[in-house]
Formats: sequence, structure tokens, C-alpha cells
Amino acid sequence: MRLSARIIWLILWTVCVAEDCKGPPPRENSEILSGSWSEQLYSEGTQATYKCRPGYRTLGTIVKVCKNGEWVPSNPSRICRKRPCGHPGDTPFGSFRLAVGSEFEFGAKVVYTCDEGYQLLGEIDYRECDADGWTNDIPICEVVKCLPVTELENGRIVSGAAEPDQEYYFGQVVRFECNSGFKIEGQKEMHCSENGLWSNEKPQCVEISCLPPRVENGDGIYLKPVYKENERFQYKCKQGFVYKERGDAVCTGSGWNPQPSCEEMTCLTPYIPNGIYTPHRIKHRIDDEIRYECKNGFYPATRSPVSKCTITGWIPAPRCSLKPCDFPQFKHGRLYYEESRRPYFPVPIGKEYSYYCDNGFTTPSQSYWDYLRCTVNGWEPEVPCLRQCIFHYVEYGESLYWQRRYIEGQSAKVQCHSGYSLPNGQDTILCTENGWSPPPKCVRIKTCSVSDIEIENGFFSESDYTYALNRKTRYRCKQGYVTNTGEISGIITCLQDGWSPRPSCIKSCDMPVFENAMTKNNNTWFKLNDKLDYECHIGYENEYKHTKGSITCTYDGWSSTPSCYERECSIPLLHQDLVVFPREVKYKVGDSLSFSCRSGHRVGADLVQCYHFGWSPNFPTCEGQVKSCDQPLEIPNGEIKGTKKVEYSHGDVVEYDCKPRFLLKGPNKIQCVDGKWTTLPICVEYERTCGDLPALEHGSVQLSVPPYHHGDSVEFTCAETFTMIGHAVVFCISGRWTELPQCVATDQLEKCKAPKSTGIDAIHPNKNEFNHNFSVSYRCRQKQEYEHSICINGRWDPEPNCTRNEKRFCPPPPQIPNAQVIETTVKYLDGEKVSVLCQDGYLTQGPEEMVCKHGRWQSLPRCTEKIPCSQPPKIEHGSIKSPRSSEERDLIESSSYEHGTTFSYVCDDGFRISEENRVTCNMGKWSSLPRCVGIPCGPPPSIPLGIVSHELESYQYGEEVTYNCSEGFGIDGPAFIKCVGGQWSEPPKCIKTDCDNLPTFEIAKPTEKKKKSYRSGEQVTFRCPPPYRMDGSDIVTCVNTKWIGQPVCKDNSCVNPPHVPNATILTRHKTKYPSGDKVRYDCNKPFELFGEVEVMCQNGIWTEPPKCKDSTGKCGPPPPIDNGDITSLSLPVYAPLSSVEYQCQNYYLLKGNKIVTCRNGKWSQPPTCLHACVIPEDIMEKHNIVLRWRENAKIYSQSGENIEFMCKPGYRKFRGSPPFRTKCIEGHINYPTCV
Repeated sequence: MRLSARIIWLILWTVCVAEDCKGPPPRENSEILSGSWSEQLYSEGTQATYKCRPGYRTLGTIVKVCKNGEWVPSNPSRICRKRPCGHPGDTPFGSFRLAVGSEFEFGAKVVYTCDEGYQLLGEIDYRECDADGWTNDIPICEVVKCLPVTELENGRIVSGAAEPDQEYYFGQVVRFECNSGFKIEGQKEMHCSENGLWSNEKPQCVEISCLPPRVENGDGIYLKPVYKENERFQYKCKQGFVYKERGDAVCTGSGWNPQPSCEEMTCLTPYIPNGIYTPHRIKHRIDDEIRYECKNGFYPATRSPVSKCTITGWIPAPRCSLKPCDFPQFKHGRLYYEESRRPYFPVPIGKEYSYYCDNGFTTPSQSYWDYLRCTVNGWEPEVPCLRQCIFHYVEYGESLYWQRRYIEGQSAKVQCHSGYSLPNGQDTILCTENGWSPPPKCVRIKTCSVSDIEIENGFFSESDYTYALNRKTRYRCKQGYVTNTGEISGIITCLQDGWSPRPSCIKSCDMPVFENAMTKNNNTWFKLNDKLDYECHIGYENEYKHTKGSITCTYDGWSSTPSCYERECSIPLLHQDLVVFPREVKYKVGDSLSFSCRSGHRVGADLVQCYHFGWSPNFPTCEGQVKSCDQPLEIPNGEIKGTKKVEYSHGDVVEYDCKPRFLLKGPNKIQCVDGKWTTLPICVEYERTCGDLPALEHGSVQLSVPPYHHGDSVEFTCAETFTMIGHAVVFCISGRWTELPQCVATDQLEKCKAPKSTGIDAIHPNKNEFNHNFSVSYRCRQKQEYEHSICINGRWDPEPNCTRNEKRFCPPPPQIPNAQVIETTVKYLDGEKVSVLCQDGYLTQGPEEMVCKHGRWQSLPRCTEKIPCSQPPKIEHGSIKSPRSSEERDLIESSSYEHGTTFSYVCDDGFRISEENRVTCNMGKWSSLPRCVGIPCGPPPSIPLGIVSHELESYQYGEEVTYNCSEGFGIDGPAFIKCVGGQWSEPPKCIKTDCDNLPTFEIAKPTEKKKKSYRSGEQVTFRCPPPYRMDGSDIVTCVNTKWIGQPVCKDNSCVNPPHVPNATILTRHKTKYPSGDKVRYDCNKPFELFGEVEVMCQNGIWTEPPKCKDSTGKCGPPPPIDNGDITSLSLPVYAPLSSVEYQCQNYYLLKGNKIVTCRNGKWSQPPTCLHACVIPEDIMEKHNIVLRWRENAKIYSQSGENIEFMCKPGYRKFRGSPPFRTKCIEGHINYPTCV
């Protein structure tokens, strides 16, 4: 128990005992510890005193106490705080900002800046708050100054001037002015800026002068290099442009005044009331044309509806006039009193005339007569007389409307009995101008049968016998026959009139099979009597011994078989000493004969060959003695191979060769034959060169210089470690290089196997493999001599062969028809060639050289006559290149051109040649023509507010693109541009076209609600309020930002009615009388009223008022006359001294006074209308006469006019007949007579 108590006590003691503080008290940034503190431990309760560092302050003492091992502040709220400095102070014309810190306290820094136009005096621009307060003085800002300004030369300072050499303050402005005759170059004024510099350089006064201006679309007159002040520049505008202001400008200090300018001459947008025009353009330029159309009831006031924009405006002015009505020409009816009314046409709108229709026709109202009215749309009704159709009984059919009347345009239904139908196959008939269509009758339904038509040389391919209307069927032709189109079958249709088209099978012939012949005709079939030309192969002829022939297509086929047979040669009678082998009756082409002489010497070839043109060369002869030959002749550009001899014996052969660039033509060998040499060859210059040398892989060529002509050679070598396979030297032969060698890596060369050809008897050396370039010898069976072959890269050269035939000789080369003469007797070995040269006017066809092969000459050339060409063809967008010499000009102007003639073409501007630019005449035909193709264009230019219809990377010549403008904008100029010669035509512009704010008019008001904006082309209709009426068009149109049209409202009422002397107005008086109001008059006694008792207000005008006159001597209606009438409306009563005027109908002649007057109750004598003469065709036919002057031929002639006749061709004047020249007298003519 006591032990436990002690332990508890020990624990409590340990807890309750105080703990010391380790080390001195902590030091703070803003505080300084007072006293000395060098101990390691300090007992509880020890106090440490602190004071504030410079720049800091506190209220009271700061104390920390050691408590429980830690230093604890005795008053935690008591700390050192930064000492404040107060406001740093403002500076005039400047300001400051806190650069360090956020309060004006220890450590803070403020920086001063000056206002614009001021600068710090000194270099220090800041103040800092330290332990003693603000450092430095408050900075001072002084105004910025600029250097003094001196006077201008030839000028002066007009404002802001100061004393000479005086400085200027910030913001001060100096203005300059030049003396007379000088102008400022530079700024007129400058100001002192915030950096103490003038805002710009001081200007200069320079003498006023002007350079000649560039006048777009104009040219200057009498130009000078420089113009001085007040001098004038004159200019003129180009065609289609006018001066914007005037034709001259004055040189001033500010330049040209006014600025020279030429603007395009345009016409105002045409305004055509009651009409429209096309095309619509933003601008109408000089020579632009418009075509206009008038609305119904109006017509163009000019002869042509086309108007052109000129410098004076639109010529002729486009205008639409009210269209009157001409005399009505209508069918199946006529006007009442037609002949008497005819002279008074045309008539104005509103006139109406009564008319009637012929029997079988009726008016639209179905009355016997009606009125024809002249309206703005012409005569109404448009069709005055309509056909009247009556529906009678229909045979083989029925209807519900028997005997009913129909008028033109109405239809009726008809039901036909079974097997019948209306002629058109329908069930409705229509009343037309010509009656019922189709006729109201039921006809048996049309069918076609195969028995209706016979197909000669053909047959129907379908099994049906009968075909309904419009059904089709197919027919076939017999073997050897075709349709008109060359087919073996055709189609026909059953129509109302039978089968159509009529089937036809005509005799035909297919392209025949040729035997040893050919044709140039490409047809596959031929009609009866067609002719087909053919040509035999070389060495063949037809049965008529000709190389060409023709056959004809007949009913039995071709007239003959186009067969050609091989030509044959026969032996003529030979000299008895000449031996020929082999001896046959006939020989085929290619057969050879050998000759020898029984005695003497053979002169000529010992071997000849049969050709399609006969034996060649000529047969030899046998001579007793033969002569030797002198040295052979030299040939130009050629040389003799080998060593020359002094004398050559009969049979000696000499070989020639040509120099480089020349080609040998003819036999290269000549022979001495009985003292004469056979034909010499010739060396022809070969102009065609070989191209660049082809590259040789792993090889190189020795030094050579192009061009390479015929006969030139070059030598190749291979690189080290490579071996050459083939010939090192290659030649340029006829424009082509011979085969190139190969360079093969030496370590890759292939070996050759031992030869295993049939018939080899022995090989030396006898091995299985042989290296490259190793030579072997071999012997064939039954042979003594050895042959040699060498191994070349795995192949034997030549290939060992024991079955090879010995080389054979060919006869001397033949004489080709139309070729240069070849007279030779030398034989040639297999493989040798002879080149042929045709005579002048002939052309080599096929190979140019013949080859000796298997003892025969093969691949014989042909010399064909050169065919000239006609005029060289023309090409589109190009022409033949202009000649440089008179010879070329004569050549071009010729009508025929030799084979080989060449012309060059050139293209027009904007085009280029697509192929070779030359054509050559080749056997009567020109080579393929070049084409001039337009140079393409790139993408079209872009325009503001516009887009193109389709945009590509490239466009062909002539291709067009169309521009469209954004909404509210229109095209100025043509909407499309065109690609021409790689360049686009001028693009249009997009300009604003909408109209703003509808215009207002004094009385007229729009019929619809106003809008802020209107599209170009949009129209607005106006109306007039009562009692006004519209005078002219009631429409205004927005045209390219401008309103066109001006509705005018006219008051159509009337004011005071007309005053009539001796009369009283019975109607109540009004201030205004609306249109249509009437006023009645009454005459005072004893006067009587003449005329209408009422007057009417018609559109602001009173009708003609009556007159009140003394009735003594009054007259009734004027007397009527034949073929004439008065020009005014007839009245029942006329006052004394009233007058009326008469006029006659057309072609009638008025005789007497046309004006008659009422006197003493009677009319003066009226005139008469003399009858016109009618000259009918039937009367002239009866008298066998015609009018003499056909250009003045008239059907009507007025009384008193002379008429002249003459006899019809083949007739003569009857004796006693009236003269040919006669006169129309009161409608009568005394006709002459011809018999």
C-alpha cells in the first residue's frame, strides 16, 4: 500500500514541476531584443524585452515570458508596425503612382510622371518613405519647348508667329502661306509636339506648275511638258464619251481645275407608257438598241419597234400610241352597210357597228345580228361568227341529243354500235369552223390483214392474220434481199389508210470474197446495179489480162467472181546458139532461167527471172568475139571499192560505195560486157539525220559531234569489268542507228553448251561447256571442210547448222517499170539488196529496195505516178503562212500542187496550233490538218458583291461565265464574260439597284402599303380619288435606284356649263359637275332650239351646246348623195346659215362643192360622187388583154383616170377594136380586144 502511494506521488511531482526555456528568446524582423542572452537555459518566468527596428513603431513595451519551456508574448496584440510617412505631395502638371507598397508607410515608393507636353526638371522622378520620412524633393514638371521657326523662302508665317529666335511651347501651332505664284509643298501647318519636336517638316514654297494630266477615255491637244499657273490644258474625248464639265482645265495651286474627265455617253432609261422594252441594262451606251412592245390596244408609233441610243437620245423616240381599229376582216359574215362604211376606217376605240352572219353561222349571243366593238384589244368579239352545227341521226350509233343545235367549240358524245367507232376512234365529236370533226358517223373499226398487201421477195414473220389500227408487225426478206435500209427485216404499222410504210425487199449483194485481189470500198452490202471496183495483187491479173476490174450486183448475184490469176511468162524465139534451162512452155512469176552459149561468148546475164511485168533483165546473146573495157567512170559523191586496173576484161565486176550523207541508188556493182560497162549507180544525198545517240548502259561513246548523217559511224567502249557483246561500231543508216552492242559484267558472262545440231560429225575441241569468246570447229557429215562458230555470252555465232542450204544466186536485179534504168548483168547472193530510184514524176510505193532471197528478187518496189493536190484546205481561226518570196506567192496562188508540196499554217491571235503546223501533199491528198485551238483562260476575275455561275480552274476558248449580284444589287454591263485568247473580256460591276422610299404625288395615292425598299423592276400602282381621273399611266417602276413614271390626277369634273344666247338653263346650278352630269337648255320665245337639248360633262369638257335662233329659214337633214355622206353626225334640224361637209367613199371622185349651206330653209346644191371603174380579171381574160404597166396595176380607177392595156402574149389587136389607151368615165371603160 505504501509503495503504491509513493509511485502516485512521484508521478504528480513530475507533472507539477515547471520546465525551463532552451536558448535565447527568438528574434523578429521588425523587433530588436534588448540585453545579453548567452545562456543555454532560462528558468520559467524569465522576461525578454523587445524594441522596434528603425522605420517601425509600437505603443508600449513588447515583452515575452518563458512559460512551460516556451517564450510567450505577454501582450500578443502589441507588435511593431511600419511607420507612416503621410502624403508624398503633388506636383503641378504631373502625377504620381505607388510603385512599391500599398500605403504611404515605411518602404513605400512613389514615381512621378509629367502630363503630356511637360517634362521632369532633373533626373530623379521618385520619392521613398524611410525611417525619417520621404526622401528627395517633390519633382517639378516644366512645359516642353520646340526650337524657333524661320520664315519660308517665297512664303511667310501667317499665324503663331513669335519673336525671331524665340522658342515655342507645347501645343503652339504655326501656319504658313506662300507668295503669289507659289504653292505649299508639304503640310500648311505644324505644331509643337509633346517630345519637343515639330509635328512635321517645315514645308516649302515651290512654283505652281502642273504636269499634263492623264485623261481616261480622252486625249490632250497641243501638249506641253509642264504647265504654269493659270495656263490651260485642252483635251478631247474619244468617240462615245463626252466632257464631264468642259473641254479644258486651268493649272492652279491645288492642281487642275476642273479635273479633266470624259464620261461615257449614255441614254436615260427609256420610259414607255403602255409598253415594255428589252434588254434591261444598268447603262444604255451609244449605239445600244432596245426593242419595245406595246400593251394590248397600243402599237409602236414608229415604223420599227427598235430604238437606238445616240448622242441626242433615243432615236426614234420609243412611244406607244392608242391603236385604232382597221376595217374588220372576219369570216362568214359582214357589216351592215359595209361598202358605205369602209372609207371611214380606221376608227377610234369605242366605236361599234352592227353585223350579221352567213347561213349556218351565228353570233356568240346566238342572235341574228349583234354589235362589233372596237376595244383596246381590237375588235370584240374576236370571232364574230361561229359555225352552227346540228346533230342529226347517226347510223350504227346513238346519242341522247338528236336535233340539238351546237355552236363552234362545243362537243357532243356519240356511242357507236359494237364493231364501229367514230373515224378518229374516239367517242366525242367537236363543232368546228368547218362543221363536225370528225363527221358524226360510225364506221366499221379499221383493221389490216396480211392479205391486204403482198410483200415481193418477203414474208410476214408473225402468225396473226388480222391487226388492229396502229398495231405494228415485222416482215422478213428472202435470202439475197434486204429492206431499203439494208436490214433483213422491217416493221410496218396498220394505219387508217392501210399498211405503212409499204414493205420493200430489194435485191442485194454481200461483199464478195476476193481471190488475189482487194477493194477500197468499205460497204457491207450493195443494191441492185451497184458497181464494185477491185484491184489485183502484185503479180496477178484478171481474166481480161488487166490488173483492175469491176463487178455489178445483179438479180443473180455478182456479175462475176473478183478473181485474179498469177501472171505467166513465155519464152520468145531464141537464137540457136543460146541454150536455156529449164525448158518449159510457160513460167510462173518468180521462176528463173539460166543461159549458156553453145559456141562463142555470152553477152548479157546468164540468169533472168519472170516478174509480173515480164522477164528481166533482157535475154543474153552469144558473140564470137568480146571486147575489154576501159577504167570505169567515177560517180559524184561515190568511190570505187578495191584497187583499180588499167584494163578490164569482159565479165569483170567493179563495186561502188557512197560517201557519208549519201545513199546509193541502183545496183552497187557494174560489169564489163563486151567493151561496155553496165548502168552506173548514183549517190543521192540523204537529208534525214539520226537522232541523239542512245545511251549504252555501262558503256560510253568515243568523241563524236552531231548531227549524224547517213553513213556516219560512232564507236562504243564498255567500262572496266564489263565485256562488249555485239559490234562496237554503229552506223547511221537511212535516219536510223544500227543495233547497239551490250555491256555485260564480265563475271556474269554465260557459257555455251556443246553444239548438238543434227548432222554434226565432229567437234574440236570436244567439251561439254565453252567459255565466252571461245571458238570451236565442227564438221558436218559427208563434208571434208570444217565450219567455225564462236561462243558469245551463252549463244553460238553463227549457230552451228548442218542442214543449211548453200547460198544461191539471184539474177541481175530487174528493171522496175517507171524506175531509173537498171542495165546490169551481175548476179547477187542471198541477202544482198539493191535500192531503186523512181523516175521524175513517180513515187516509190512500198519498200525502196529489193532483196535477194532464196534465189529470187523479193519485196519489189513500185513506182507510182505522183498525183497532185488541189487547193490546200482552209482551217478555222487560221490561215496559210504568208509567202516570203514571189516564188512562194506563185506557189500559193496555183490551182494544182505537186506531190510533196508543204505549206505551213499560222493561227489567229488568241489561238495556237494543236498539232504539227504543216500539211503535205501526198498522192493527191493533203496530210491531216492542224487545228487552231483557243488559248484557255484561268479562273474568271472576282467582282465585289458578285459570284460567277460556275467556277473552274481552267476555261476553254469561247466559254462564257455569267455573273450574279447579291440581293439588292444589279449588273452594270453585260452579265457574262467570254474567254478570248487566254484573256477574259471586261467583267461587269454590281451596283445597288433597289429604290428607297416610294415617291409622293400631289393627289395620286398608292394602292398598297408603302415599304422601305423596292427591288429594281418592281412596280407600284397609284389611283386617283374622286372626282379625279388618271391622266396617263398609273404605274411607277423602280429602275436601278430611280423611280420612273409620274401618275397625274386630273379633275374630270366640269365648271360652268357653256353659255347659249337666248336660252335658259333648266337644271339646278352647281359649283362643279361630275363627269356624266347633264344640263338641259330651253330657248326663250320666239327662238327655236337647234341641236341637242342637253349638254354632258365628259372628262372635264362639255359636249357641243345647242343654239337658240330664229327658226325662219331653218333646214331639215342635208340631202343624201350616192356613194357619199356628210362627215358629221346628221341632225333633224339645222339653223339658218349652218354648213356641213360631204365626202365620197374610196375610189369615188367628188364633183362639185363639198360644203353645202342652209339658206332660206333650203340646202345649197350637194356634190356628186362619180363612179369608180372596176377592172376585173375575168373581163380582161375575156378580151385577151392585160394592164400594160404591171407595177401600177390597179383594180380600181377613179373617173377621169387613163388606163392602158396590151395584148396577152401570143395575141394581137383585133381590127376595129378601141385603142389600148382609154379613160374611166363614170364607172365605164371601153375595153380593147385582142385575138
